[in-house]
Amino acid sequence: MPATTDTMDDEHHDTVGWLFGNSSDNRQRHEQFLKFKEVFVPCMYLVVFVFGLLGNSLVLIVYIFYQKLRSLTDVFLANLPLADLVFVCTLPFWAYAGTYEWVFGTVMCKALQGMYTVNFYVSMLTLTCITVDRFIVVVQATRVFSQQAKWKVWGQLTCLLIWVTSLLVSLPNIIYGSVEHPDKRICQYHDEATSTVVLVTQMTLGFFLPLLAMTVCYSGIIKTLLHARSFQKHKSLKIIFLVVAMFLLTQTPFNLTKLIRSTSWEFYTMTSFEYAILVTEAIAYLRACLNPVLYAFVGLKFRRNLWKLVKDVGCLPYLGVSNQWKSSEDNSKTCSASPNVQTTSMFQL
Repeated sequence: MPATTDTMDDEHHDTVGWLFGNSSDNRQRHEQFLKFKEVFVPCMYLVVFVFGLLGNSLVLIVYIFYQKLRSLTDVFLANLPLADLVFVCTLPFWAYAGTYEWVFGTVMCKALQGMYTVNFYVSMLTLTCITVDRFIVVVQATRVFSQQAKWKVWGQLTCLLIWVTSLLVSLPNIIYGSVEHPDKRICQYHDEATSTVVLVTQMTLGFFLPLLAMTVCYSGIIKTLLHARSFQKHKSLKIIFLVVAMFLLTQTPFNLTKLIRSTSWEFYTMTSFEYAILVTEAIAYLRACLNPVLYAFVGLKFRRNLWKLVKDVGCLPYLGVSNQWKSSEDNSKTCSASPNVQTTSMFQL
């Protein structure tokens, strides 16, 4: 995170300068890193901002105005882009501050610290809930279909609990967020008394909990699909592996690097390790761009409603494309006519 962890924590850079003040080579390498960061961070943040803003806005519009949040799945899949949307909207401020300096004042510093951290936690916890929801839909499909209204209410309460929990665990970032003036104004969070607790919380809610949920739930889902006699199971298994691979590839490097660096202060003095933190953090943020693709665009119902939105807005001429879509939709209905397919098709959203 820009202000709570690594790339924006200039206080650690000051530590590097103090420890190696007599070494011109180390000072030079550190200055090269700062120049690299001033270019790399704004570019990555702006890329994630643009694609995350477009993708998550589109998903949110479809779920609110076309799918009407009729099920538990819809509730979670609307909460995820909402969190990611607010998350990416904070990135332009950090991009500007990384290039120049913090010019937005202390109040905005605390507010953006809070918004950034809250929505990070909301996004990861919602991701965990989506994993559990997929397990329930596939493994206990009959029970879910018979109690959809009840599950929807529980989903709304769960989303509210997620936001409240995320706000509570983000309070240290809000309270201790401040504008410092080492050589230029920076918005940062750093408090020795709570830094370890904050790191443990981030690792637990932001990585280990979703990873545990994916391991347990997707193992049950795969077992159920392998026993199902439907052609849809192969597509569902591919999507499962894609979801897990995306999470591991984007989140593991950053969290592993943070965990290693927390074990010793020596890693804070290594410029090469600062590069690793910076690059892996950028990779982790790509999650906000990929979530709309994996959790919405792969869904048949979502694609149908997306096409309705495109036609309502008038972005594309019909030109026979609607006939092609109708044919594809009819084929999907034919393939999913079996009740067994209905209960085992993971992303029939």
